[in-house]
Amino acid sequence: MQAPTGNAATVPPQQSGTAEQAAPEPAAASGPGATWWIWAMAGTLFLAYTALSLRIHEHLLSHSFDLGIFVQVVRSYADGHLPVSEVKGPDFPVLGDHFSPILAVLAPLYWLWPSVKLLLVAQAALVAASVLPLAFWARRTLGSAAAVVIGGCYAVSWGIASGVAYDFHEWAFAVPLLAFSLTALGSGRLRAAAYWALPLVLVKEDLGLTVAVIGVVIAWRGGRRGRRLGLVTAAAGLAAATLAVLTLASFHPGGFDGYFASHNPGGGADSGSDGGFVELLHQGTLGLITPQEKVTTLILMLAPTLFLALRSPLLLIALPTVMWRLASDYPAHWGTSYHYGLLIMPIVFAAFIDALHRRGASGRSLYRYLAGSAAVTLLLLPHFPLWQLVQPATWQTDPRSAVARSVMAEIPDGATVQASNNLGPHLADRTSVSVYGWGDSRPDPEWIIVDTKVAPNHRWPMSVRQELIALDFARIRGYRTVKEKDGFVLLSRKG
Repeated sequence: MQAPTGNAATVPPQQSGTAEQAAPEPAAASGPGATWWIWAMAGTLFLAYTALSLRIHEHLLSHSFDLGIFVQVVRSYADGHLPVSEVKGPDFPVLGDHFSPILAVLAPLYWLWPSVKLLLVAQAALVAASVLPLAFWARRTLGSAAAVVIGGCYAVSWGIASGVAYDFHEWAFAVPLLAFSLTALGSGRLRAAAYWALPLVLVKEDLGLTVAVIGVVIAWRGGRRGRRLGLVTAAAGLAAATLAVLTLASFHPGGFDGYFASHNPGGGADSGSDGGFVELLHQGTLGLITPQEKVTTLILMLAPTLFLALRSPLLLIALPTVMWRLASDYPAHWGTSYHYGLLIMPIVFAAFIDALHRRGASGRSLYRYLAGSAAVTLLLLPHFPLWQLVQPATWQTDPRSAVARSVMAEIPDGATVQASNNLGPHLADRTSVSVYGWGDSRPDPEWIIVDTKVAPNHRWPMSVRQELIALDFARIRGYRTVKEKDGFVLLSRKG
């Protein structure tokens, strides 16, 4: 899988006018026989990512926020209408939440396999595909050993691992697009870099800013002929970001005020916090590095590259994503959990390859860098979700999962349901499901299903005591107990 090559608008890095001259590319054997192992590596990673995410789902560890939301979005597109999500609220228009029309490309696949598992498999395929351009570029510029080490370190890096293990997210589409764009940019194929970058504006509203920075780097590295292409790309990114925000505000039930209030990282309109960049202005630049968790995350972003990524201008492309995370007052944005590292990893490792190439690393110096990168990656590996693949518990059958499926089977297709956060994804592809106990859920559903034994760290939004009180109150209001087994409680309004 090769990125399309540019034409006369592209120039090799050594002609870009930058201070550092690119090292000559090593000769490498060409043809399918010389590169089959890169394709095999991507295929193996696809199987590993798929296995991990499906096992997590089967163990009832996926979430209505966000997997349940996204399957409802894809299901909406497959049904031929604009996306809505019951998890977000009754008939909530998702284009008023995030601008991610690229999710519509999954609709034809959903016609063939109408299952929540489709999204997990699709994410695994997209992320695994992102290894290809990085490994091929490393092989062309640094040799096969670099392709093996850098491709492998990227593939098992903490950002990729955390993203694959936490549900599905639209950012999965951005990962290969970024990898192909930055590979083309680092190779001097500027037009190809712009072509791969532009679809990012369809992934999420903030990625227009990322496209804008890619355009700036194209203009910087492209000399006179690349300057126009870069400025056009940057302008397109900014225009797309502006249009996306206008679209979001027009779809959101509360308009501009409702959209910006709902995206206050601190908790919405009633949080009592300004949040985001307004809060940052109050704190000054110190707010970018406090609390300490932010600094730790920044260090972990760069440590697998031995901080050499700082020597490449490609790292500038991470600035929009890094800045909004650091400026946020929502603690989940500061750390290494969830999916927030997905966008960073292809940028950091592309910058790593670029930095090594520009430094002319070869021989012993190159092997030292590769060994250091591998050592840091292996040191971090046991602390992140891909390590679960070698844990026996991951592959053991959970008896409660079978009970859950048997209880959920009592709920007919098309019914309105309120379910525990961890059960919602298992119902989202065939019912109209929302989260039990969440204030914005559709009231008085036909069915209620609750997992009263869910682990405390996975319990949301109610405590055990609140949940039991709510179930008793539901029975008073006319719900009857249909089934109760191993902590799963199923109630119905039907006689």
